[in-house]
Amino acid sequence: LQLTESGGGLVQPGGSLRLSCVNSEFTLAWYGIGWFRQAPGKEREGVGCIAFGSGITHYADFVKGRFTISRDHAKEMVYLQMNNLQPEDTATYFCAASPSPSTLVCSTEATDMNYWGEGTLVTVSS
Repeated sequence: LQLTESGGGLVQPGGSLRLSCVNSEFTLAWYGIGWFRQAPGKEREGVGCIAFGSGITHYADFVKGRFTISRDHAKEMVYLQMNNLQPEDTATYFCAASPSPSTLVCSTEATDMNYWGEGTLVTVSS
């Protein structure tokens, strides 16, 4: 399973970006897709996840109300819409996938992920 992120870039505080995660090989119906980020000098942290089959999402507390994860079944893509971005959101963002026994659950633990993209850099600065 190969994942590729896109959509990163430079944005001013308060701005928005939408990241995309595309899968090139298999159907994601039985996968949970997680979004993670890693800032320089910091550990990788889970931002949120989506159970692709059901669309059920979970978010880290620090992004609730600002970030939204969605998916497009037909395109086998997952999106991370990020609004009201702040300098502390600056990081490389990764999508990752893990097979799931249920279409109702997903994980934001990096250790649960089997497949990773290479990341896309998001810089929030004025």
